[in-house]
Amino acid sequence: MAATGGWFYWAMLSAVFAALTAIFAKVGVQGVDSDLATLIRTVIILVILGAFVWGMGKWSNPFTLPLKTWVFLGLSGLATGASWVCYFRALQAGEASKVAPVDKFSLVLVAVFAFAFLGERPAPREWLGIAMVAGGVLVLAWKP
Repeated sequence: MAATGGWFYWAMLSAVFAALTAIFAKVGVQGVDSDLATLIRTVIILVILGAFVWGMGKWSNPFTLPLKTWVFLGLSGLATGASWVCYFRALQAGEASKVAPVDKFSLVLVAVFAFAFLGERPAPREWLGIAMVAGGVLVLAWKP
């Protein structure tokens, strides 16, 4: 499994941190409104990322960015916020071991949306893997 450009390393770390996010959040939402918990998490992310960008010398004037960048990052932010609100509510109501895999149905949707809107063309082997993920989600969600 050859990965180029270091993306696989970062994607694996993302998966590890996403798993930890589910576990920590499940404990954190106990006895707390899920929307308030989402706000607290968002503020922490804002502070940590702000310090990281500034500390790494990556800060630049965001108002010089093109309008297209602002529009699509804004839409991404709105989608992220909606996803987090839904995710925390699901975690509050359900088991983390069931909520997190269903949340990862986003992998299937990303592939479909990338095909439809970005012109990406996964190979048949990749579509098979995507279909297997979808099947796994259905197995987890289905109650006999």
